[in-house]
Amino acid sequence: MAKKVTITLDDEILAFIDRQAAITGKTANRSGYINAVLSIHRRAILEAEMIAALKQDAEDPDYQAEIAAWDSVVGDGIDATG
Repeated sequence: MAKKVTITLDDEILAFIDRQAAITGKTANRSGYINAVLSIHRRAILEAEMIAALKQDAEDPDYQAEIAAWDSVVGDGIDATG
């Protein structure tokens, strides 16, 4: 679902958006271009947050001990297929 919003941009930024939107075949309008750029930026931020969380888990001895405990029961004979 899309929402219509009003924003204020510097003249140079708006001119840049217009040029880039015109160059880009898929997003040949301001809204499409801004949406595409922000989607890429959002994905990069989410990826960085996930990497940071994984690094934190890797450095947490309590978490690593819990993973090791679960790893030790992986082959305990329980048949997942029933």
